[in-house]
Amino acid sequence: MSAAGPAEGPAGGSPGVAHVGPDDVLAARPLLDGVARRTPVVRSRALSDLVGGPVHLKLENLQRGGSFKVRGAHVRAARLTAAERSRGLVAASAGNHAQGVAVAARALGAPATVFMPVGVSLPKLEATERYGARVELVGGTVDEALLAAREHADSTGGVLVHPFDHPDVVAGQGSVGLELLEQVPDLRTVLVCLGGGGLLAGVAAGLSGTAPHVRVVGVQAARAAAWPASLAAGHPVALERMSTMADGIAVARPGDVPFGVVSRLLAPDDVVTVSEEDVSRALLLLLERAKLVVEPGGAAGVAALLAHPEAFEPPVGVVVSGGNVDPLLLMRVIRHGLAAAERFLTLRVRRLPDRPGALVALLAVVAAEGADVLDIGHQRTSGRAAVDEAEVDLRLQTRGPAHARAVVAALRAAGHDVLVG
Repeated sequence: MSAAGPAEGPAGGSPGVAHVGPDDVLAARPLLDGVARRTPVVRSRALSDLVGGPVHLKLENLQRGGSFKVRGAHVRAARLTAAERSRGLVAASAGNHAQGVAVAARALGAPATVFMPVGVSLPKLEATERYGARVELVGGTVDEALLAAREHADSTGGVLVHPFDHPDVVAGQGSVGLELLEQVPDLRTVLVCLGGGGLLAGVAAGLSGTAPHVRVVGVQAARAAAWPASLAAGHPVALERMSTMADGIAVARPGDVPFGVVSRLLAPDDVVTVSEEDVSRALLLLLERAKLVVEPGGAAGVAALLAHPEAFEPPVGVVVSGGNVDPLLLMRVIRHGLAAAERFLTLRVRRLPDRPGALVALLAVVAAEGADVLDIGHQRTSGRAAVDEAEVDLRLQTRGPAHARAVVAALRAAGHDVLVG
């Protein structure tokens, strides 16, 4: 494969299946000097205790643009001719690739036009504009925005910088894996978030030459998981629908270039999926224990560790990416994470005597157990209660499953008829 990858038309679309190997990743690294940061690696005590060995977090959420995407975007753009760059860079993204392209365009003195879905988060949109790109809001998904980006590139002669389906992009993303290996030389497993496959393919390609003993694992959101079916079929298969909070990795179809690399280097069980609850718990852990603000898609690797701590040989490196979190989404995800971690307890107390002081006595039991009342509903007219009885709905905040069980046990010991859930 040449340094610039296969020849393309003016739109710069998917070049089809192309080989990307360790030499390509090594050759991409010098192009990132002065552009991509060498992001820090920190050890997570909480995850290390869970796994039974060292777990290190590679903090690409602190990268320029908030994610690893700037690596691939810059390598792709840097290998264009000056004439190609002068016609403009074109991209489609839910946010992180958009910022990566905007950063690359600014560094190389090229104009950039980025197509984003209409519902994209405001922080990602504003950050992309601050880096100097012109933003067009089109469609409801990244795939619809990508169609518009291709049409724009075709009509203007601009070059489409695909978020994952190009050998230069894959090679640039692979620099993350080489950095991580230098920072954690005894690495045995690497977990990366997985959407279109650029990061997974790049890390796998890079490490296949320098550390073939290291297992590389891609983690997808279960509600947007095109890779398992694609690997089983032997070719990329598109999903009909997706629904996940992890919008940064919600890609309906694996890229041809990444698929060629991944299917050649990794086993089918090197791609795993995580639930929305797993992702919520991961975000909550990163926020509370590691003091890191991370968006849902970038926390997928941590989610896999929480869901299956026994499945990955330590020392484990986890690429954490996506620092561009919408505050409103963060609020919802924190609540979801608290519920997934059983830090919220919802219960109904039936047949409470409808007399003065009964409700106070009930709440005194809750207070004595150290639970915090978030919501309370008191019903005297329920068809399930007698004329001299009431029902009370409580939503409590607890310290976790053991504390929740203790609260319920204390209420029942006090003679209350408690229904949980």
